Amino acid sequence: MIIKAKPLPFTVIKWGSLCLAWFFRRRFDKMIIHEIDIKPGHSYILMCNHFSFLDGFFAIYLCFKFLNKKQKIKGLYMMSVKKQMEKNWWLKHTGSFSVEPGTRSVAESLDYAASLLNQPGNVLLYYPQGNLESMVIRYIEFKDGIYEIVRRIKGNCQLIWSSNLIEYFESTKPSTWFNLLDCGTNRDFDFEALKQKVNEHHLQAIKKNVRFTREPI
Repeated sequence: MIIKAKPLPFTVIKWGSLCLAWFFRRRFDKMIIHEIDIKPGHSYILMCNHFSFLDGFFAIYLCFKFLNKKQKIKGLYMMSVKKQMEKNWWLKHTGSFSVEPGTRSVAESLDYAASLLNQPGNVLLYYPQGNLESMVIRYIEFKDGIYEIVRRIKGNCQLIWSSNLIEYFESTKPSTWFNLLDCGTNRDFDFEALKQKVNEHHLQAIKKNVRFTREPI
């Protein structure tokens, strides 16, 4: 049996997230979002590369500094490993629900995720890699979970990818670049095409972030 999300009132989550964003924002030199068009009346899967402890903060920052300004968010959800949720009871009150890889309950977790995404305005934060990897890896491997979730969604859902990159350059504080990509919707979903588009986009994002050198062909 999965642990379902029992989030606090969304206003509490929103203002708590904005306070957290303000706290971390003071520790960064710049936080630059390369915007995309957002489809109204949809739910959203926000996928990001998974490279640091701060990934959750970056995703929440994107949600409230960009996505919420384009389309009002009604609920923010995350899929977490069940063992972590059992150790940290408070996670379910922030919108987390459990998944237990390798067990029969995985299907229940996927169905639950899809049911949340049937509701316009809901956002699911998702890391397709499944593991922490360097932000400058040349290939992002997608686990099958995103395919299994999307094919279960009955409403309208937009898929969004963000290649998040950090550099210092001339500052003593890091700067973050959020390189967004519109990955279409569940209505035109093609898993192989998604993987190709994201990997091409991620490589281009890395190249754009390199200031002075070019790799030899």
